[in-house]
Amino acid sequence: MKVAIVGAGIAGLASAVRMAVKGHAVEVFEKEAKPGGKLSSLQAGAYRFDLGPSLFTMPQYVDELFVLAGEDPREHFQYHRLPVICNYFWEDGTRLHAYAEKEAFAREAEDKLGVRANKVLQLLQQAETKYKLTGRTFLEKSLHRADTWLDPSVLWALLQLPRFDLFTTMDSVHARALDNPKMIQLFNRFATYNGSNPYKAPGLLSIIPHFEHHYGAYLPEGGMVAITERIHALAERRGVKFHFNQNVEEILVSDGRASGLRVQGQSLDFERVICNMDVFFAYHKLLPAAKKPERVLRQQKSTSALIFYWGIKKTFPELNVHNIFFSDNYQAEFAALEAGGMHEDPTVYVNLTSRHVQGDAPEGCENWFVMINAPYDRGQDWEELTRLTRARTLEKLSRLLGTDVSALIEAEYILTPPTIESRTGSHLGALYGTSSNNRMAAFLRHANFSSDIRELYFAGGSVHPGGGIPLCLLSARIVDECCSS
Repeated sequence: MKVAIVGAGIAGLASAVRMAVKGHAVEVFEKEAKPGGKLSSLQAGAYRFDLGPSLFTMPQYVDELFVLAGEDPREHFQYHRLPVICNYFWEDGTRLHAYAEKEAFAREAEDKLGVRANKVLQLLQQAETKYKLTGRTFLEKSLHRADTWLDPSVLWALLQLPRFDLFTTMDSVHARALDNPKMIQLFNRFATYNGSNPYKAPGLLSIIPHFEHHYGAYLPEGGMVAITERIHALAERRGVKFHFNQNVEEILVSDGRASGLRVQGQSLDFERVICNMDVFFAYHKLLPAAKKPERVLRQQKSTSALIFYWGIKKTFPELNVHNIFFSDNYQAEFAALEAGGMHEDPTVYVNLTSRHVQGDAPEGCENWFVMINAPYDRGQDWEELTRLTRARTLEKLSRLLGTDVSALIEAEYILTPPTIESRTGSHLGALYGTSSNNRMAAFLRHANFSSDIRELYFAGGSVHPGGGIPLCLLSARIVDECCSS
């Protein structure tokens, strides 16, 4: 078949590989000059930064693409497991290393916070149990096909519903298991992995720590953008044709079937279309005559972010690849986000790769990717919010690190929710499509296929199973399975 893919984000690239492996003639159309979408990079002076996702877990989903293509992943894509997943900092001077190895992490929590190690291990065991019962069902299968729900393993999982904590919040699950506010806050922050509020998101999301403390967190050689570069190269080796700087204007439909694309005024014939565009824009821009799934498109959006890319002319040995500087009032921070504003004491995430990726920063310097959770764009005064948040962030980091960080910045680039939308095509700048702030959110994401238009499929973070690198790769796998059935 002649297969067209709209968008060269990570899910579009993975879909291209999968379709090419099946023997189809695949062409990918991307409006930007290079592949990757959010998973790309930028240069600011002498500093290189990964633009978007900075955490790499479950690398088996990348390796899987090379294996499907008959190649050895290690010959093309290298990555290293991080012994410490994240360093955590609190206002009272408490610092904690979240070791990748579960027992070491639990001992650290006991030593630094006084939380009994067995309580941490029990919570991680509960996360693993929930994942084994639900993960392969709700993350690796389409939730919009009858054969999924008739699968014996799914029926068994449904019998375990009371164990999923669907009817309580993520925060309640962690508060029930732990008796330390700092440790509860640490586990609650995993809700931000899909742009949700831990005080509203269902307890089932407490499975997320399992991804890091079982499968591990990794850093690819060459930085996160290497994921994009290696999959793009794999697709090209399989004969996929890429068209960059090519804006798709419409998905053509004939007799209820996707029949091609209109690209910059030219109609091109295809027999199948896979759309890796944000599903909101897919309907409002590319499918003007199609019936719109209004209920899905009206769902609450996930959070966005203010991101400061700072070239820092100093090194900080107390920092690791991933670092979190917590707010003193986490619940108030999320309440401010839900109201469309920014909290005066934000939680700050700092990622740096220069210690491991040669050339990311000059000698004696570091490349800081500084991210603060922000509401999706509702027309706020982003110039003022950015000014205030930048000042508050610098004050917080300077205080907790004992150094005037503002005096160390020699390169800077800033992304706000509006610029995230314009640069990556994420509706309203929402990083993960819709939030998971109610227990049915996972079931309300758009399907990976159209129920009205044959041979039209959807992949990426705005559809099932959700945002983030592993889930985007799984969306491509689900599309592949839907196409094959």
